[in-house]
Amino acid sequence: MSDDHPVPAKDSSYVVVARRYRPRNFEELVGQEHVGRALTNAIETGRVGHAYLFTGARGVGKTSTARIFAKALNNPSGPSATFDNEDDVAQAIDSGEDIDVIEIDGASNRGIDEIRSLRANVGVRPSRSRYKIYIIDEVHMLTQAAFNALLKTLEEPPEHVKFIFCTTDPEKMPITVLSRCQRFDFAPVEVSKIVKRLQEIVAAENAQADEAALELVARRAAGSMRDSQSLLEQVLSFSDGHLTADQVHSMLGTADDERLHTLAQAMCERDAAAALAQLDAAIDAGVDAGRIAEQLLGYFRDLMAVTVGCDATLQRHTAASMHGELKKLGDSWGLQTVLAVVALIDQTLVRIRHSVYGRVLLESTVIQICNLPDLQAIADLAAAVGSGKPLPNARPAPQKKKLAADPSSPIAGTPAPPASSSVAPSSAASPAPTPAAPTPAAQPAPVAASPASSPAPTPSGLTSSAAEPATGSADTVATLGSPSLQRSDSAAVGSPPSPKMKLSVSNVQEVLARALQGVQPMTASIASMAEAKLAGDGKINLVFPAESSMSMKRMDLPEHRGPVSQALADLVGHPVTLQMVAGAASPGRPQAPKPAPKATAKERMERMREIESHPWVQACVQTFQAEIVKIDPKQ
Repeated sequence: MSDDHPVPAKDSSYVVVARRYRPRNFEELVGQEHVGRALTNAIETGRVGHAYLFTGARGVGKTSTARIFAKALNNPSGPSATFDNEDDVAQAIDSGEDIDVIEIDGASNRGIDEIRSLRANVGVRPSRSRYKIYIIDEVHMLTQAAFNALLKTLEEPPEHVKFIFCTTDPEKMPITVLSRCQRFDFAPVEVSKIVKRLQEIVAAENAQADEAALELVARRAAGSMRDSQSLLEQVLSFSDGHLTADQVHSMLGTADDERLHTLAQAMCERDAAAALAQLDAAIDAGVDAGRIAEQLLGYFRDLMAVTVGCDATLQRHTAASMHGELKKLGDSWGLQTVLAVVALIDQTLVRIRHSVYGRVLLESTVIQICNLPDLQAIADLAAAVGSGKPLPNARPAPQKKKLAADPSSPIAGTPAPPASSSVAPSSAASPAPTPAAPTPAAQPAPVAASPASSPAPTPSGLTSSAAEPATGSADTVATLGSPSLQRSDSAAVGSPPSPKMKLSVSNVQEVLARALQGVQPMTASIASMAEAKLAGDGKINLVFPAESSMSMKRMDLPEHRGPVSQALADLVGHPVTLQMVAGAASPGRPQAPKPAPKATAKERMERMREIESHPWVQACVQTFQAEIVKIDPKQ
């Protein structure tokens, strides 16, 4: 090598940050205080087991804790949690060169031959320490035959042997091995604790770093102390001595929280063009499309947590200072929509990992999110319709910039004239469905409340329809399909309860006839073939002619008997029991109620306006961008 370019000696002996600042005693363990306390108590009380299993994610301190435990057990003056790190045994264990503490990599020494060699050496007593300690890292990589060969030794080892197993995947280990070990689960290290440790390392390295930059590094490490230290070393070499958040984003190829929030706001406002522009700017700045998708998933995880009421301490991927903005965005978007966005991004991440067109997939997902319907409004509407309760107060809905409804539409203001009313889904305003959400539609506007002086009736006779809007038809229907809406105007919202009838022998037939007006025509037709007779308090016999045995059997079915009993109970104010009785042929049996006369044009017009002004119908029209196509006449 030329003398003009000498290599400093320190370069060949450089030790990375993750190794130099490895914890060397129980007090230095970060985030695993519960494990350190348990092992310390075991040493001080003499309750040290023969086999331990340390489980947890990568870089949380499993192997470091195993070495600290080994140093405590092999302390020259006797097992103690407060040992001297400067003695020969402790230094040899730290460097991995102690003859009595054997570290084995389970991934590369996984066969039965290696375990047989271990068993052969187990009986040999330690050279200079109290215990011979075997630390097997990634123990789940051992083969089944190797585990079987280890079982007997693991269950009854010599008194001078201790086993410490470390693994990131304990589910792959045989239950027979797990049951022979004391298990300790290592939790991911909290972000605040990682930041505090990184600050200590930065100070020891005579460098400077903004707290926001260290918080970014800690969040990126996802609970791994070792990963955070490796990332810190990487970004410190990139900086000029003072580490900033922008340098961290530039080095790691990530987008900052403000950029993610701006992108989410554009998607919430249904502005696909602005969202794509934000995405393009992030990619031009060097952020990979897959990395943006991962960050968006983390962002929406925090948005989901804030929307359900969690405080800033549960934010894992965004700064705590953004809690207020996330809360505002979550309230505007709605929990159900946020959940759908999380599912969409998760699916996109899976597809990106198997595609070379990650950017195109992410852009298409962003556009799908921009065209999602307000799923929270749909859920609120369905709950109100199903329960028969009034609609909840309208939330401030985000406005759709590109596909906004025409302000001149009659739905937004006063009821429309008969010829232009509708409730079938509008194909022009409905984009293609997404895998994680129902067919999208435009956002709902606040529902206009009916005047208190004239309460809106509950719409009756509403049936489902997906046809195109009818032209010039005055008989139209709302697409609601809920049983609670299929009731007559006598049960309208706000109408006073009808007076109860007293059941007697003289009026039992009249009571039955009135009750049959509130049931399905088929049920009414079958029941009208019988003669009603009062058989006791709250009991009515339906006497069918002898030639109507088939009708009597049908009437005895729950779908016919139940509605008639309920209608009678509502009419008389107490439960009514129906009994089917076969009788003689009766030429004078009651006839089915006559159909109501056909409504006049004026009555149809009034009913259509009545239905159009109902809050539920208006909410459906505005939520689903639907049109009324048919309104059934009153029953």
